[in-house]
This record gives sequence, structure tokens and C-alpha cells, in this order.
Amino acid sequence: MYRNTYALINTTNIKKNVESIIQRYNNYPSYFGVVKADCYGHNGRRVIDAIIDGGCNYLCVSSLDEGMNIRKFNKTIPILCLGIINPKYMNVCIKNNITITISSLSYLKSIIKYSGLKAHLKINTGMNRLGINDKNECLDIINMINNSKIYLEGIYTHMYDAMDDNINNAQIALFEEITSLIDLSLIPIVHIGASDATMMIEKRKYANGCRLGICMYGLGDYKEDYLLSTFSLISEVIQINNIKSGTLGYSGKYKCDNSTIAVVPIGYADGIIRKNTGRYVYINDKKYPIVGNICMDMLFVKVDDSINVGDAVVLLKDNDHIMEVAKHLDTICYEVICNIGKRIPRIYE
Repeated sequence: MYRNTYALINTTNIKKNVESIIQRYNNYPSYFGVVKADCYGHNGRRVIDAIIDGGCNYLCVSSLDEGMNIRKFNKTIPILCLGIINPKYMNVCIKNNITITISSLSYLKSIIKYSGLKAHLKINTGMNRLGINDKNECLDIINMINNSKIYLEGIYTHMYDAMDDNINNAQIALFEEITSLIDLSLIPIVHIGASDATMMIEKRKYANGCRLGICMYGLGDYKEDYLLSTFSLISEVIQINNIKSGTLGYSGKYKCDNSTIAVVPIGYADGIIRKNTGRYVYINDKKYPIVGNICMDMLFVKVDDSINVGDAVVLLKDNDHIMEVAKHLDTICYEVICNIGKRIPRIYE
């Protein structure tokens, strides 16, 4: 780390968050820690270890690549791939105990010959991304699996707007309709809830698993005051320019008039996209605005005479600040932290 720019990851708080969530929602035998996208931008083995130490007994990834990266240091934790894996890699899944998702009858037919696969069945209840949306197809798939050497360990769906009770009720009703011709009690794990759904939706009797994602990092639209911040982004002032008049940066859109401008070595190549202009950072616990067009590797902050070269610049302070930045960018907190690039080192505490 040579430019004093890094993300500070609090693994102690990640573990505490998982423990606190499980303590409050303690009637699920299976807790899936969703660690896709490098643990939502947090990255690293230590983050996954903290999630497991906090109580998650299963992990979820988006691709076989992500699952295999985990297998480099953890050979035993069960891993479910939420995405679709090319049939030609089924032997890799079997050898490395990667659970696959079956999302259609045609996909099942393409993998039916493989013996020893462990699978979960995905039900589409309105997300319209992956999954089965017909009860007869669901029954056909169950019958085909029962006559194969594939082990059906689980069945699940994804709630796409858990903050809306009407949508939730419609999705759950659809899940129950699509699975009405099969016996859910014969499937070991049934999981319909992700972070917000686990907290916002009443548990169904047949559900014995839930997926924990963004909530493990204390983020989300729900209000859970016990959840702790886990991610901050820090850089430093590398130069201060006192500009009497003129313009600043590319396109010269920002007009300077007796301005004190701090230059900070982080930019859109690191995930601080140009739309961040106008929002604030913290220097010495005081707010200062980002001004001018953000560059690939640097950005500008309008400061005062109290700021010096070498002062730390906190671009993402805590969860409240991340949510405010997401609002400024007209996006969600997931995107803010996932956008922070891999050339930003992660420092763990």
C-alpha cells in the first residue's frame, strides 16, 4: 500500500452483526451467508471466517469461480451457487462439494446424467430472473430428480421488494401455488428470505433456512439499530492548491474564486464515479465537498486553511454516510461498496 488509500474492514463487527441477527431470528436451522461479489466489496478470507464464526453454516456465491476461490482455504463449509453453472463443470461441483441451482426443466435435463450432484431448486415468484414458475413443471422436475442420482437438498425463492407487504404476500402465495403439487416437508432446506425479507416478513412454518446478505454488514433499508458499521474508505491529501481564479480539472466546469483545493489520490478507476461530485467527505471530522470533475485516479475537495498535506480523507465513514452517498448517487448502498475496486487494499481489524 503505497498511496495511503484503503478500505478499512471491521471483521469484529461483521461477526457481531451475524451473531445479533441469528439471536433475534433464531428459529432457522440453516443460515446462509451470502458472500458473492467478494462479500459485497468487503473482500477476503477474514470476512468469510467472521461470517462463519458468527453462526452462518452455509455460504452462497454467484458463480462457480467464487465458490472455488473459497475452496482454496475452506474445504468443508457447504456452498450454494445462486447462479447457473455450465453443465460441463458438473464434475468440478461434485468434486468440490458445490451445491448447484436448478432453475428450469431444460437445465435439469442437461445435467441429469451426473451422479452425486447436490442441488437446490429455484422458484420464480416475480423476480423473473431465474426459476420455475409453473407447478406442473415443478412436479416434473421433482419426479425426474427422484429418479436420478442427484440429491435435492433445498428449494428457494427470492423476495424482490420485502418493504412492500402486498408484493410479499403475492410472492409467498405464488411460491405456495407453484409448490402445491409437491411435499415441501420432504425437502431438507426451504429458504425464501434474504436480508430484508428475514427481518420484514413473518416466518412461514415450512421455511427452515434464510439467507443473510447486506445485513451482515449493517446496511439496508430496514432500521435495525443494533447492527454495526463494517466498511470505511480512507485516502489522504497529497497537495493543496490555493487558486485565486480559474477553473478546476477536466472540462473546467468548476470555477475557482479564492478557493483552497485539496487533491486526493482516488478516482473513478477505484469506484468513486464522477457522479460523486457535490457530495461530502470528512477531513479531521469536518465535512468538505467534492468539487470539479472526478479524474480516473484523483479528485478535488474544497477545503479551508485548517487542512494540510497528509491529512486523512474519509470518503466513506460509516453506514449512515454510505446510505447518504447512495442517495446522492441515486442508487443503493450495495452498489456504493461493490464499486470500490480491487486496486484499493482492504485492511482488516
